Amino acid sequence: MMGLFFSARQVKNFEDAKACDLEMFSAYYKGMLENGIYLAPSQFEAFFLSSAHTKEDIDATIKAAEAVFSGLGD
Repeated sequence: MMGLFFSARQVKNFEDAKACDLEMFSAYYKGMLENGIYLAPSQFEAFFLSSAHTKEDIDATIKAAEAVFSGLGD
């Protein structure tokens, strides 16, 4: 289980989380979806990895994330 926040600061509590860049999260979410990876649509929801995910699933997710992250600054 993990979470993802876009911030220049470490997120330590709910107040920090609320101050994160929601537009950047939205762009990441949309980019991942366009690459075939469905994530929870809110930065306040957790990501889950389970034994049902194959190595190929994980590799595809990493590849998609690399592509999306590389385009976020554009």
